This record gives sequence, C-alpha cells and structure tokens, in this order.
Amino acid sequence: MKQLLLPALLAALLAGCGSTPTSETGGAPVEGRTPGGVTTVTAPEVSGSGLPAELTDPKSVLSKRSVYFDYDKYDVKNEFKDVVAAHAKFLVNNRQFKMLIQGNTDERGSHEYNLSLGQKRADAVKKSLLLLGAKEEQIESVSLGKEKPKAEGHDEAAWTENRRADMLYKGPTGSGEF
Repeated sequence: MKQLLLPALLAALLAGCGSTPTSETGGAPVEGRTPGGVTTVTAPEVSGSGLPAELTDPKSVLSKRSVYFDYDKYDVKNEFKDVVAAHAKFLVNNRQFKMLIQGNTDERGSHEYNLSLGQKRADAVKKSLLLLGAKEEQIESVSLGKEKPKAEGHDEAAWTENRRADMLYKGPTGSGEF
C-alpha cells in the first residue's frame, strides 16, 4: 500500500506546483532570487514572428540581418563586424536559438561559380560568429547563389543589394524565419 501511496502523493504535489504564464507574450515567467526574497521577472517580449522583440525592433542592431560584400569577394567588411558581433553575442546568450545563413550573389557569373561564391560568403559570416563564441550546432550556412535576388535589375545598384549573406533565426519552439 505504501508503494502506491508515495507515487500518488508525488504526482499530486507536482501537479499542484504547476503554473500558468501570465505574460501576454506567451513566455513563461522567470523567477530570480535576491537576498531579500523572490523577484518575478517576465519572459522576453516576443514579436508576431515568435522571435524576441530585440531581433525585430528596427532600433536594435539585431534587426540588421544582412552582411554585404564587394564584387567577387567573401571577406566580412569592417562596416559589418559590429552587426556580426551583436548576433554572435545574442547566440552566445541564447543557446536555444538556431541561425541559417544564406549566401547570395548578383546575377553575373555562371551558376556553379555563384553557388560557390554564395557558400564562401555564408561560411565567412559563420566563421566570424563561431570565433565570437557561437556554437557550431547553432549555425547552418547554405548558398542560394543568384536564385534569391533582393533587388531586381541589371545595374550596379541592384548587384550591390544582391551580394550579401542573410542571417535568419529559428526559436526554440520552431518559430521564426526559416
């Protein structure tokens, strides 16, 4: 009889400890301990995409998701190193998030050349993120070559927009951009 009573009591105790999120953002409250007692802090605000607001707020550096490259180049330019560093910091602090980096090229060059160059661009951003502390299992890099232009057109302005690597996020619940 004692063998049946103990598991039943444990189950009742655990069921009584359950809580319901009170935040409108859908996140569960986070409990923090301070010397004076318990402080309740709500989960990060989540946008309509299911991603934390800091990733979608236009005022945040994390809303910048593209790294642009010079013609036939795949090195991350100095002007984008702060953007990459901010994303690396986010990934370090949020290990449950995944990132897909899509390398893109302009329309010039053969299909094979552009796929190779797009992969080198995606890999360059990935390498920078890894060097700044992100984990290999958080990041996937792929090439789209010239198949996903950001700007239509056949001039330098369009080509400049299309030579890029885009960083897309997926949250722990599978919500996000990819």
